[in-house]
Amino acid sequence: MSTQQCGRVLIGKPGLDGHDRGAKFIARALRDEGFEVIYTGIRRTPEEIAAAAVQEDVDVVGLSLLSGAHNELFPAVLDELKKAEAGDIPVIGGGVIPAEDIPGLKEKGVREVFTPGTPVKDILAVFHAAANEHRKKR
Repeated sequence: MSTQQCGRVLIGKPGLDGHDRGAKFIARALRDEGFEVIYTGIRRTPEEIAAAAVQEDVDVVGLSLLSGAHNELFPAVLDELKKAEAGDIPVIGGGVIPAEDIPGLKEKGVREVFTPGTPVKDILAVFHAAANEHRKKR
């Protein structure tokens, strides 16, 4: 697929989490699928991630977290996107996240949350749908 069809995705690692294997795996899968991927690297603040998303004009933000701070950091990124008048950019989360925390994250605005073992094709399908919907709103 061409990048034009798939869109632009930012993959961010908020907080002090230094593990980025999963984020890099998803970034490569998205790239191989035809997305243009911007990877922020590890230990970014919610403000840095939101600013990069706006600056790069992305269609989707993907967040990866293993540290257990997802209930604080994912909503903080959503809040920063809203402050930057970019609250319409869909946010997808992933990482080691307890099943009981997922409904609360979705209620706060995270579009979808993936945990280890999710088939890559399922993750890519959600990124495709989110990017297509975001581009249609522009």
